[in-house]
Amino acid sequence: MGKISMAVSILCVALVVALALAIVGEAAIVEHTFVVHEMNMTHLCNTTKQYVVNGQLPGPTLDVVDGDTVIVHLVNRLPHGMTIHWHGIRQLRTCWADGAGYVTECPVAPGRNRTYRFDVSGQVGTLWWHAHVTCLRASVHGAIVVRPKDGRYPFPTPARDVPIVIGEWWTLDLVELDRRNLDGNFEDDPLSATLNGKLGDLSNCSGVPEESFVLDVKRGETYLLRFINTALFSEYFFKVAGHTFTVVGADANYLTPFKTDMITIAPGETMDVLMTADATPGHYHMTAVANQPPPPDLQIRALNSRGLVRYAGVRSDNNGKPVPTPLMPGQHDTMPSYYFRAKFNGLAFPGRHRVPEHVDERLFITLGLGSICRDGKKDCKLRRSNETITVATMNNVSFHHQTAASLLERYYDGTGKGVYTEDFPDRPETPYNYTDMDLIPVGPLEEVLEPTTKAIRLRRFKYNASVEIVFQSTAMLQSDPNPMHLHGHDFFVLAQGLGNFDPVKDVKKFNYYNPQLRNTVHVPRVGWTAIRFVADNPGMWYVHCHFEFHIVMGMATAFIVEDGPTPETSLPPPPADFRRCGTNGFSKH
Repeated sequence: MGKISMAVSILCVALVVALALAIVGEAAIVEHTFVVHEMNMTHLCNTTKQYVVNGQLPGPTLDVVDGDTVIVHLVNRLPHGMTIHWHGIRQLRTCWADGAGYVTECPVAPGRNRTYRFDVSGQVGTLWWHAHVTCLRASVHGAIVVRPKDGRYPFPTPARDVPIVIGEWWTLDLVELDRRNLDGNFEDDPLSATLNGKLGDLSNCSGVPEESFVLDVKRGETYLLRFINTALFSEYFFKVAGHTFTVVGADANYLTPFKTDMITIAPGETMDVLMTADATPGHYHMTAVANQPPPPDLQIRALNSRGLVRYAGVRSDNNGKPVPTPLMPGQHDTMPSYYFRAKFNGLAFPGRHRVPEHVDERLFITLGLGSICRDGKKDCKLRRSNETITVATMNNVSFHHQTAASLLERYYDGTGKGVYTEDFPDRPETPYNYTDMDLIPVGPLEEVLEPTTKAIRLRRFKYNASVEIVFQSTAMLQSDPNPMHLHGHDFFVLAQGLGNFDPVKDVKKFNYYNPQLRNTVHVPRVGWTAIRFVADNPGMWYVHCHFEFHIVMGMATAFIVEDGPTPETSLPPPPADFRRCGTNGFSKH
C-alpha cells in the first residue's frame, strides 16, 4: 500500500507540475539565423545598396516569452565588421553577448559568423536589436517582442499586436556616413522618414507615390502597436487621424495607462500603445514627423512619412471620400515632447521594482559639444579653421573609440592599464550656466569652455551599489535633446525639468512611489533628467546618447560593475565559442 500511495503522490505532483507548465508556459529555446548582406533597393527614382538581414527591412522579429533562451547565429556577408546589440535585454551575467562593438566584443569579420546566446527574464513588452558598429543600425535592425508567461496583460488583451518601426531612408553609404561624423561633420541628412521600411505617399518618384505602410483593422477591435524608433538623428511625433491612443508600456516595462492623441518617441526608445478602431469605417492617414531644435541649431530637412489605417469592408477609394490627415506639431516645436513625457509613471506593483532609498554614488553629467585640435596639440585656432574637429562630450570628456581589443576583455583579463582609466568625473570640472543660449553660436562665452580631450575614462561601481545620475543637456554649440541609453540595466526615471538642475529645489520633484523603469531616457532640450539604478549586473556596460552622430563623436563612456560575493553574482568566463579580439581589430577565427 505504501508503494501505491507513493506512486499516486508522485503522479499527483507530476500532474500539478504539468498543469502549472501548461498555465504558465514552459521556457523554450528560440533559435534564429541572421544573415547580414547587401541588397539593392529602389526608392525616389534611385537604386542604392542597403545593408539588410535575411533580405528584410526592417529585419526579422524575435518573438519570445519571458523566461525563454534566445540563440541567434549571425552570419556576416558584409565587407565590414559587424556586431548585434540586443537593445534593452538585461543580459544578466551574459555581458559577453551584449554586442557593443569594441566595448564587449570586437566585430565579426567579413565572411565570418558569431553565435549569441542569452536569456530573456523579468521583462515583458517591446525591445529591439540593431547593429552596434558604425551607422549600420540605420538598416540593420528589428523588433524583439517579449510576451508574458501566462499570456495575460494588465490591460484588455488586444486582437493583434503590430510592430511599427520608425526609421530613415539613407542613400549615402552608412560606413561613409560614420567616417564623416567621426571627422566632426554632421551635416548629412536622410532623404525621408520610414514606417516599417516604407517611405509613404508623401514621397514620390516622377509623380508616382512611394508605397505606404498599411494597418488593416476591424471596427471595435483594439490593437497593441509596438513602436520602435530606429532613426539615427531624430525624435518623432506620431498620430493617426480620428483616433486616440492609450500608452501602456515602454522599454519592456509597464506604465500607468494614459490617453493621448499623439506619441513622441526618441531614437532607442520603444513604446507599447493601445489603439481601438472606433472611428467611422474608412481610411485614415497615420503620420510620423521628425522633431528638431529650432535655429540657431544646425538645421536638417523636414522628415516625415505617412501610412494608412484601413478599415475592413471599405472600398479602395475610401467610398469616394477624402482621407483624413492628422494635424501635426511644427518641426521645431519641442515642448509637446516634454509635456508628453511628463505623463509617464510606472505601473506600481507592491514589493516589486522598489526605488533604492539610499544612494552610494552620485553623478552630475553634462551633455554637449566641444572641440579638439586635429593634430593632437593642446592649442589651436578653435572653430576658426580646419585645425579643429568638433566632438561630443559627457562632462567635457569625449570618448575615444579604440579598436585594438574590447574593453570587456581588457577588464576581465586585467590588462586595461594604459588602455583606459577609471576616473570618469563625477561632474564637469568647470561649472557654468549650462543652458545659456549664447553658448550655441561661436563667441567668447563658449570659446573658453569648448576645448576638450578624447580619452577612455570609465567609472567603476561596486556590486549592488545604488547609483543616481542627473543628465544635464547643455547649449554648448547646440541645444539638442539627448536620448541616453544604459546597457545591461533598467533604471528609474525620478524626474525631468527644463533649465539647469537645482539640487535643492528639484529633488522635491522626485517620484519615489511609481517612477517609470526604462533603459533609454530622453533628456529634454536644455533641460535635465534624474535617474537611479542598482548596479547589480557585473561586467562592462556602455552608456551613450542614441543619436548616432553623438555616439560617433564621443558622447559615451562605460560603467564597470564589479563581481558580487558569490559565483551567482559574478561575471562568468566568456563562453567556449566566444572569439576574442585579434590583432586586426576583428574577432579571432
